[in-house]
Amino acid sequence: MQQNVKFMRDYGGMVMKKANLFAALLCSASMVFGSVAPTVPVMADAVKVVTLGADLSQDQKDTMMRYFNVSSSEVQILTVTNQDERNHLSAFVPLEQIGTRTVSCSYVKPTTSGGIKVRTANLNWVTCNMIATTLSTSGVTNCEVVAACPFEVSGTGALTGILMAYETASGEKLDETKKEIATEEMVVTGDLANEVGQNDAVTVINQAKMQVIADNIQNADEIQNIVINIANNNGVSISDDQLNTIVNLLKEIAQQNYDYSEMQETLERVNDNVTGQAEAAEPSDDPDSIVNDVDDSVLGDVIQDSTEDPGLAEETGAAEGIPQASDPESEISEAGLAEEEDTEEITDVSQLSTDFLGEDAKALFEKAKTFCKGEYEGDTVSLQEAMGEDAYCDVTTLDAETGKKLSLTVLKDYLGILGNGAGSYVAQGDEKYLTVELNMLDKDLKEIFGIEISDESSEKADILGYDVSEEDKQTLYEDTMKFFEKLYGESYETYDETSAEVGTAEADVEMTEEPVDEAGDIDEIVE
Repeated sequence: MQQNVKFMRDYGGMVMKKANLFAALLCSASMVFGSVAPTVPVMADAVKVVTLGADLSQDQKDTMMRYFNVSSSEVQILTVTNQDERNHLSAFVPLEQIGTRTVSCSYVKPTTSGGIKVRTANLNWVTCNMIATTLSTSGVTNCEVVAACPFEVSGTGALTGILMAYETASGEKLDETKKEIATEEMVVTGDLANEVGQNDAVTVINQAKMQVIADNIQNADEIQNIVINIANNNGVSISDDQLNTIVNLLKEIAQQNYDYSEMQETLERVNDNVTGQAEAAEPSDDPDSIVNDVDDSVLGDVIQDSTEDPGLAEETGAAEGIPQASDPESEISEAGLAEEEDTEEITDVSQLSTDFLGEDAKALFEKAKTFCKGEYEGDTVSLQEAMGEDAYCDVTTLDAETGKKLSLTVLKDYLGILGNGAGSYVAQGDEKYLTVELNMLDKDLKEIFGIEISDESSEKADILGYDVSEEDKQTLYEDTMKFFEKLYGESYETYDETSAEVGTAEADVEMTEEPVDEAGDIDEIVE
């Protein structure tokens, strides 16, 4: 039986204060400062770099430049693609979770002092403190970073663009091993945050990292004791599996011979922020600072946080916690369904907003609207526009009200997926398709049509109820999946390996009836 390592916070004053918590650690660090002058990299030729997600529309890219408060003539601009994210993250994150769209943006300026300063906007999973401590692991010592998106996303891809921008801006090639460990640290911290909360997750890993590096601890048993003690001191409960994962990460970090004096300023600031001991930093003397020079009015009322302003997260709602990323309904604000929590106010497809989508995604959604109008609401012209001149629907039992209700339900679900819901997808091991969006739709549509309903029922489960026969529900499900297969250029029966790459939409692939065996082997490739 797996035992949990459980800890309780002592409110009687026995919680270790900052001075006591790091007394021995800082003592050894002061010895370093007393004997060796800290190394400060020369950034005379450094430039400022902006990275923009390749799947944003031009309007959205322009919005991000206005938020960063910079023009294209003042910075170097890089485009970050989904393949860049896959190259960077795939060793630690399933491809299905990475998704098929890259939308996160960053603005990076290397500096010669001050540690790592980070501001985020519209990132609901990755925090400024996670980015700062992770960047220190990658080998970055001093820089300013703004990571943001024009709509709310998890931010899992933000680190990719930041590291690309830093290397370009500084002219410094970071160590590949350290970059990989930094990515692993981001994933481990985020996974732990899903269970214990963002601040507690960062507290445990950041404090343990500080002690391991400062005291040059290599022994696995000692590292484990450090993690347990730190979790105990901070009232955090972690399982055996989580403990082992953290220890394995710290063992990798311990082998990299980091100079603690170069990381100390950043790691202590992060610790102060996540343990509630920090106060807002004094305004920077640098007139060229980018962290506090953003134009908040461009993005409007969005969640933000900053290592330099600990109160910003609570003020803007970023401190309220991590949404259930695997639930497309948790992406409501991103999907433009409603600003209010009560989404039942949306009663018609015309109320669904696609303003947050890129042009390609908008085009996909419009085609889905056409299909739904044809298939569910009996508009033959629309159905033939979506599926071809010979298309017709066998199901004639849907009345006008039911057809509109079904259209709204399916389109709301699809809009949530397009709104970077695919970026939060976690593979289950039984996927039918190469394309993340199709796997998500297949699962959701089975629930909507009452074919397979999960243990956790939702308001969309079998919305047709007893008014529609099981046979007609199956037909509607199959017809709907055939439309989306056509839209994304992929079929469950056969795959075109050239055109059915993940994320490729509307590839011209002939549908055939050749089956795939239960193991998923392809019996025939369409030429």
